Amino acid sequence: MLVRAWYHTYNLPIVITNCTNNYGPYYFLEKLIPLVINNALAGKDLPIYGKGDNVRDWLYVEDHAKGIILAYEKGQLGESYCIGGHNDKTNLEVVQTICKILDQLKPKADSSSYANQITYVTDRAGHDYRYAMDPTKIQTELGWQPQENFESGIKKTVEWYLDNHEWVEHVLSGEYQQWVQQNYDNR
Repeated sequence: MLVRAWYHTYNLPIVITNCTNNYGPYYFLEKLIPLVINNALAGKDLPIYGKGDNVRDWLYVEDHAKGIILAYEKGQLGESYCIGGHNDKTNLEVVQTICKILDQLKPKADSSSYANQITYVTDRAGHDYRYAMDPTKIQTELGWQPQENFESGIKKTVEWYLDNHEWVEHVLSGEYQQWVQQNYDNR
């Protein structure tokens, strides 16, 4: 609202984008997808709120970045563009997909499925049932389309976490936060 007000009042050249849930490399570990990947590999429970039927539209982070750049370069000043992936999935579908990919890429020693680690936990109060948006405007006006569907993007994401275990360890150990703080303090 503030940005729109500055556009209308002072002609500030703005373009606004809104997006659905992003996933991909460097996605922080407390979020669903990296939490599931790391808990699965550590042999921990894979917690799912309620029955796992909350729905989110998932957008691969590189597709989101391309949408932002396109809106910046070709979007009409003062306009808003929704960037969505057309990948509506329940939380249970997301977790089961990750488990299947891990079963293929990094099978457990006992050959059991990572899906056996799924547990259901009490849903948090006020948890939204569904997040979604309609990206028709950015698609029709600017020609943007996501390059990744959920299956291709989630496979790339799981592979990234498997290939970048050192980064994960730095985050889990707190070293990453110390590095961020040092660099913030020294700016």
